[in-house]
Order: sequence, then C-alpha cells, then structure tokens
Amino acid sequence: MRTSRKGSVEMPAFVRQLVKETEKRVTSFFKGGRGGGAGELSEGEEGGEEEGVIPSPYLDRPVLDKHMQEGCASWGLTYALASMQGWRAHMEDFHNCFPQLGGELAHWGFFAVYDGHAGSAVAQHCSRNLLDHILGTGKIRADEDVVRVTEGIKEGFFLMDKHLHAMACREGWERGGTTVIATAITPHHIYFVNCGDSRAVLCRAGRVAFSTEDHKPFSPGERERIENAGGSVTLQRVNGSLAVSRALGDFSYKTAEWRPVTEQMVSPEPDVSAVERSPADEFLVLACDGVWDTVTNEELCAFVHSRLRVCTDLREVCSQVIDLCLYKGSLDNISIILVCFPGAPQLSPEALHQEAELEDFLESKVAEIFEELSARGDEPDLLSVLTVLASTVIPGLPPGGGLQSKRNCIISAYYQQKEARRSRLAQELSPTDAN
Repeated sequence: MRTSRKGSVEMPAFVRQLVKETEKRVTSFFKGGRGGGAGELSEGEEGGEEEGVIPSPYLDRPVLDKHMQEGCASWGLTYALASMQGWRAHMEDFHNCFPQLGGELAHWGFFAVYDGHAGSAVAQHCSRNLLDHILGTGKIRADEDVVRVTEGIKEGFFLMDKHLHAMACREGWERGGTTVIATAITPHHIYFVNCGDSRAVLCRAGRVAFSTEDHKPFSPGERERIENAGGSVTLQRVNGSLAVSRALGDFSYKTAEWRPVTEQMVSPEPDVSAVERSPADEFLVLACDGVWDTVTNEELCAFVHSRLRVCTDLREVCSQVIDLCLYKGSLDNISIILVCFPGAPQLSPEALHQEAELEDFLESKVAEIFEELSARGDEPDLLSVLTVLASTVIPGLPPGGGLQSKRNCIISAYYQQKEARRSRLAQELSPTDAN
C-alpha cells in the first residue's frame, strides 16, 4: 500500500487522492449556507455578534492526520486512542489516558475526552487539571465507597469550573467551554462521568450494557433549568447559540446570581453512574459527538466487536472507527478512546478468513464495475464506481460498519485498476519495435 507520511501517523496516499478528486463535488456542503441555509450554526459553536458573513467553521478539505496512542495496565487493561481534526477549521479535542493512577490507586484507571467549543483553551486546561481537582477532594480512596467517589467526582468538576471562572475574570474572557466524557475504572466498578453531549458506551457479552445520556438543551429537564435561569431554547440551542446544556466554562451562560451553580443555564454538574464490573465486560468507548453524529451505540459496539476479532492493534481499530465516521459524513473533530478488558474479543482465524474473502470479493467487484464503465468510453471516476457498488448486494460486511467501513479497501482497488488501465493504454500507444 502506498503511503505518504505526515505528522505522527502514516496516511494512505489514496486517501489524499480521494479528497483531491471529490473536493469540487462536496465543498459546497461545508461552507456557510451549506444544506441548512445561510447562517446555520454548527454543533457547539456560538453565533456571531456582528451582522454580515459568518466565517465558516469548516475547511475546504479535511485534515486527515491522526494522533494515536496505546498502552496497558499491569492488571489486564489495554487501551488506545485516536483523534483527527477532520473538516473543522480548528482542532478543539483533548484527552486523558491514565491506565494506572499510582500509589494506593495503582489498580485504578482514568480516561477522558474533552470536546472544546468556541476555542480550545478550556478543553486543554481541563485535560491538564481536572483529575487533580477530583483527587484533591480526598474522597477517591482505595477502599472505594461508591457514594464518596461519586461526590468526589462531582466536587472535582465544581472546583475545576470555579478555577476556570477565576481565570476568566483575571484574564477577561467569557466565551469558550468544553464537554467532558470520562471513566474511572476500579477493581469493582466502572464510573461513567458525563458533562455535555459526548458519550460513553460499555459493551458486555457482545451487547450494549450501558451508555450515558447526552445533555442537550431540548431535553425536558435541561430545558426547564435553562428557562428557570432566564434563558431560552431556540433552534435546539441555549439562547439560540450553544448546542450543549452542560459544560465546564461558558460563563456567559452562568450569570444568574440568584441561582446555585448547578441551576445555571449551562451547568457544570456531571452525571456519574457506577456500574459493577463483570467478567463479561468486553470494552468501553469514550467518544466526542463527532462519532455519535454518524453511528448509534449499537452500531459502534457491533463494529468494534467485529474489528477486535480481525485486528490486534487497538490503534488500528480506533483509526477504522474514525474513517467510518468521516465516510459517513461527520463534519466535526473526531476523538475516540477504546478501553479493553480481559474479556474482550480475541483474534479469530474464522473471522480473519471471512475478512479476506470479503476483501477479495470487493476487489473483484471493483474490477468488474471499472471494466463495465470503461467500456462506455471515458475512464470512470471513483464516485461512479462507489455508486454502482453501493447498489450491489455484498455479503459479510462488518456489522455496524457496512460498506463505508471497507471504503479504504475499495479505494485501493479502484486505484489499482486505474493504474493498470493507464499502463495498458501507454503500451498500446507506444511505437512497435522495428525489429
């Protein structure tokens, strides 16, 4: 496979070619006035104060470079993360991966994704300091009292928000905030911590066993709090602007002096759920809304489960999730953390054989479609091949991923056919040997 190296990861050259080839066909969807009309706001973005043209939060082509990381804990946990800027003008996602906290918490782990909006400063600061605030409450102890741990996590969020507010007052800024999706894994429980619209999912025995609930302004309980604090929900946003109803930062939405911090238009209070661990636990996923905008909980659980049976590199599994979301139309930054337990699916010879058969079938179908379209005259472009292939019945596609999850294989096969055709044409046009 031909690759071009950039940043911290090798990127297939055909992916760059795909972007270049399809740019003219898709650019109009990602600029101001795309699809929903001029002035439509994007998730997590605030509206401009001035009249006139609002700069697009989207690029003309996506940034495809991925940041990836992997690791493990001595007590049997493995993890990987991957993140990509994508179509967004700026990368505003940050993360934490602490598989072992150390000291008396050596068998505890902490992982989090921070999805910033209106800038990256708050997300970055929280990624560096939130865990310290949580541990600083003194309620996170090895003897693990569930009630005290829950209290400590919430108090840590409140302390983090208070610290951010002091910074905002000192430095003179009001805009900017971040959602947080986190998990604290102990010998007995998995604590899911959610503040905003990122999401966590636990897969147990091949099925979704638990998932967090998004904090959206139009949810009945969230709307009631927003309106009681003097705000409104317009266009499914707080005051017609902010797309999340809980976040750290965003102090322009926390100005109701007569109400406690948890009853402001935007609340920093996380939902904390303690789930008892089970030998049937396979893996959990933490991801920003750039993932959940395009796949359901069940789809992602099924897709990751299937990938773990054919791939031992967790970074590659995360990378495939990001590619799937990009190909399914995600316009946001995309970040995912995959944490695997001892009960996670293992490499399967049968699954590997089925995967190889599927890729052979796809390559043969691409060759067949390419030849059929070429027979009509002009060289077929990639989108024409994909369009025909999408109408073809293809057995054995990855559950939860469908045809989009094999798009890299399809693109590679397409360019192989393209190169072969050009070589044939070059030979036909070359002068014959005089001898």
